[in-house]
Amino acid sequence: MKTDVTLKIAGAAGQGIQTIGDLLSEVCHQSGLFTFSVDDFESRVRGGHNFNLLRLSDKELTAPGNRLDILVCINTNAYELHKDELRSSGIAIINADEPGIKDKTRFEIPLKKLAEEAGNKITANSVAAGAVLAILGAPLSLLADVLKKQFAAKGEKIVALNVAAAKKGFDAAKGLSQDTGFNWEVKKSNNVVLSGATAAGLGALAADCRFFPFYPMSPATGVISSVIPYSKKLPVVVEQAEDEIAAVMMAIGASFAGVRAMTATSGGGFCLMTEGLGLAGMTETPLVIVNAQRPGPATGLPTRTGQADLLFSVHASQDEFPRFIFAPGTPVETYETMKRAFHLAEKYQVPAIVLLDQFLANSRVTEVNTLSVDPDIERFYEQNNSGSEDDPYLRYALAQDGISPQRIPCSGPGLVRVTGNEHDPEGHISENAENKMAMTKKRAAKLPAMIKEMEAPFLVNPTAPVFLVGWGSTRGSILEAVDRLGAQGIEIGAAVFKDLWPMDRKMIREMLDGKKLIMVEQNESGQLARLLSQEVGIASFDTIFKYDGRPFFPDYIVQKAKELVK
Repeated sequence: MKTDVTLKIAGAAGQGIQTIGDLLSEVCHQSGLFTFSVDDFESRVRGGHNFNLLRLSDKELTAPGNRLDILVCINTNAYELHKDELRSSGIAIINADEPGIKDKTRFEIPLKKLAEEAGNKITANSVAAGAVLAILGAPLSLLADVLKKQFAAKGEKIVALNVAAAKKGFDAAKGLSQDTGFNWEVKKSNNVVLSGATAAGLGALAADCRFFPFYPMSPATGVISSVIPYSKKLPVVVEQAEDEIAAVMMAIGASFAGVRAMTATSGGGFCLMTEGLGLAGMTETPLVIVNAQRPGPATGLPTRTGQADLLFSVHASQDEFPRFIFAPGTPVETYETMKRAFHLAEKYQVPAIVLLDQFLANSRVTEVNTLSVDPDIERFYEQNNSGSEDDPYLRYALAQDGISPQRIPCSGPGLVRVTGNEHDPEGHISENAENKMAMTKKRAAKLPAMIKEMEAPFLVNPTAPVFLVGWGSTRGSILEAVDRLGAQGIEIGAAVFKDLWPMDRKMIREMLDGKKLIMVEQNESGQLARLLSQEVGIASFDTIFKYDGRPFFPDYIVQKAKELVK
């Protein structure tokens, strides 16, 4: 009996692959199961080779699976590409022109023909979903209910058409069911299915972000598009700018006026935003940027994943100024991180950069629903009630903690000055040498308090002599690898970073001191390892790196870690 099942739906773009995965995920969600769904697709509208990888379990999942129990091949070459990933007990459903081989390992089914028999060839994905459901041993009624909800807005005729197609597939695959051990009754649960991109958008709304300027760039577009449905219900504005430079400048302008704002982009767009990032640093204007990383340089691999923008984010824009950098590891963690990013950016009047990646942004994961909206949002603006010649408003007063009084323009007599040049306490441009030293020190004076805001890495098995060390979206695969290695008698722990910059050197040194460290990163040079060496003084690392644009799987980490801890 299996209670952990992985299936892959493979074919070409435009064949409804993600739709099949979404339908099956929703059926599982209705039954209280946990899912981890990953899309792999090329940078084209049609053609190429795509797949949806869906893992199901009755226990919470932290990572995708890659050993297949069911392989659904929508086109002819998918079977040849993925047959070696099937377990010995797995079964492949292969789209064919006519019914063909039907045994315990391979089932040829005419998806298009059955869809036409149901009423329209366009419903072939519903046929496939019905066939998979039969193999999983689930009742057709669950899929029928999901289809009714999915297509309700399109009318009863479309609903009936898709239900009939699903029944065609379900009936065709009868007798091939696997004993999953799942209870397929409809259950109410406190679970939520979210992608990292959607979680980022919802987290921004929960933080009272009101303005979302952006320029589309994969894989960050989903962050802002997740907000669009709420623009008619909430007092928010979504604006597609003419480019990334305009988007970040719009966000800075709104924030200067007291409106919480953010933008989202990927590495290439973030390159263009660095001048705006410097403006936010110089003017001490709160700013939140989501950088959903993808491999580069230049256009790179637009639809693939990577973690190669960490050092870039730490050093982006010329000269030095404080900033926060976060890298959440799950959708729910992304939601909470966005709330913190807005809070801390405004509290310290600095930029906050949230690093996602394609894997986290696009994966849809079932997690326990701990999402909350705070009834009161703390703001950090002072009354603008001074501004006479004898009592001028000093926007950049030389405060000991570096945090000067921030006031909203036109909200009182105080004149709020701003310039991208270096300035004196009142906001006038100044090239005075002593003033430059004082202003640089003032901005840097925020760092001690900012460091105290940083949360410790998530630790597993803290007394183990060996640690897997990672950051961001590698979290789930690292944690599952630790569990698997422990089950094999290998004593190993993990430290996964979410809060990356500025670093609490003392805290991190105490946590990692004396451990054998194996860095798990999706870049070629070990960027977190380099930061730890620079900031904490840790110079000895083993490495498990992967930078082919595909995510880590627990199997890969387990294999490589065993080689390193022999």
